[in-house]
Amino acid sequence: MDLFANLWMGLSIALTPMNVLYLLAGAMIGMIVGIIPGFGPSAGLAILLPVTFGMDPVGAVVMLAAIYYASMYGGTITSILLNTPGESATVASTFDGYPLARQGRAGPALVMQAVASFVGGTVGVVLITLLAPLFALLARNFGPPEYFLLAMMGMLLLVVMVGGNWRLGVISALIGFALGTVGVDLETGQQRFTFGSAELIGGIDFIPVAIGLFGLGELYFSLWQGLHLSRTGSIVDYHRERRFWPEARDFIETRMTLVRGSLLGFVVGVIPGAGATIASLMSYSIEKSVSREPERFGKGAMAGLVGPEAANNAASAGAMVPLLTLGIPGSASTAVLLAAFLLWGLRPGPLLMSQNPEFAWGLIASMYLGNIALLALNIFAIPLFVWMVKTPYRILAPAVILVCTIGTYSVNGSIVETWLMFVAGIFGFFMKMFGFSPAALVLALVLGKLAEEALRQTLTISRGSFMIFLERPTSLWIIGITAAVLLVAPLLRRAQPRD
Repeated sequence: MDLFANLWMGLSIALTPMNVLYLLAGAMIGMIVGIIPGFGPSAGLAILLPVTFGMDPVGAVVMLAAIYYASMYGGTITSILLNTPGESATVASTFDGYPLARQGRAGPALVMQAVASFVGGTVGVVLITLLAPLFALLARNFGPPEYFLLAMMGMLLLVVMVGGNWRLGVISALIGFALGTVGVDLETGQQRFTFGSAELIGGIDFIPVAIGLFGLGELYFSLWQGLHLSRTGSIVDYHRERRFWPEARDFIETRMTLVRGSLLGFVVGVIPGAGATIASLMSYSIEKSVSREPERFGKGAMAGLVGPEAANNAASAGAMVPLLTLGIPGSASTAVLLAAFLLWGLRPGPLLMSQNPEFAWGLIASMYLGNIALLALNIFAIPLFVWMVKTPYRILAPAVILVCTIGTYSVNGSIVETWLMFVAGIFGFFMKMFGFSPAALVLALVLGKLAEEALRQTLTISRGSFMIFLERPTSLWIIGITAAVLLVAPLLRRAQPRD
């Protein structure tokens, strides 16, 4: 009964006029972020985070979360119409989505991806509702040793799973930890690496770094690839489609695909560091292997589009479970969300649902409403999104730079942080070029101080002995789970697309 009472309380919070407005704004912005090729939700979240300053914390996080999962919807539109995935999680959607469009079935393909995204996202939120309280209950006996191990677990898994080369991922994380030490020492009160600058006494804020690495870094890399010189536009004429709505056989043939993709995506999403990309590619492989006509895949099989779409949206929902209950972000996007929670004074973890039930359940309830809104947006705003796909990148690029600059400066009114953002953008460009992991750097910057504080508290409790990590059953479980996932990481990493 408590579950339904909490969900009802969350719905009453999510349905307030302002929160509904924030939700719809986040859904629309997330769709646009997903449509821009190579941009991705992490860049969109980092750039738009300053916009939420001055908002109610619940409304702010509802909007940011909507941007996160809505980008999964939007990223598939370019996959289908242009054969250009909005981000890596929608790569698998190009395999059969684009051939369907070439066959004059862009309309049915776009509608079916909207339905698959809705089913996957809704199944994911239902499972969050059922499992998140259980995760939080199990984690309530966590102390400083467990919090330190959780921070290291999230860091290690993200480095291994997201980074193309784990060595480069480790280097990226170490750079993030180094940046996190700038400021005042937590124990002695002495300044560290401030070089006499008053601007650095408070440390390096993650916002200019995240905006620079994800927003400008991705933009510079796209410009370096010549995207601003390419002729954008879909070869598919939406208005001359043979048929807009899917046929009955499309739903019949993919009914079990929706179930398999949704459940697989959620399970993979819960694993910190695995993410929607692996979920979508695993789903595609499974659907091809169980199909009676595997030769159709790659040539316009609807199951080859529906499976990955259900999986990547369910994975996005699944990633919220460890984020909310353990404070472990499993991707660049959830790392930015974690930073947003901390910015608002909300610390995700075992006590979040008991200490801030209005926030936690309001966010979960908003995801039900968000998926309904996105289903309607996807179906009825398809002509608008087709028009947006044709917008030249040379027009989008200056707009992105302007938004990044205004957003960074508006946080603290600091010119130093604005210049830091541009430096981080250049640094992010080279990280992208040489295979380093901006996500690992930002996550280490966010978790660095938390991990340092937890480690010092742990060593104070144990009087300097590291054996405390092996003497506590919960710590041993965390170490065991981390080791198990790291052992299978090479197999999962092979499923990721290579640049």
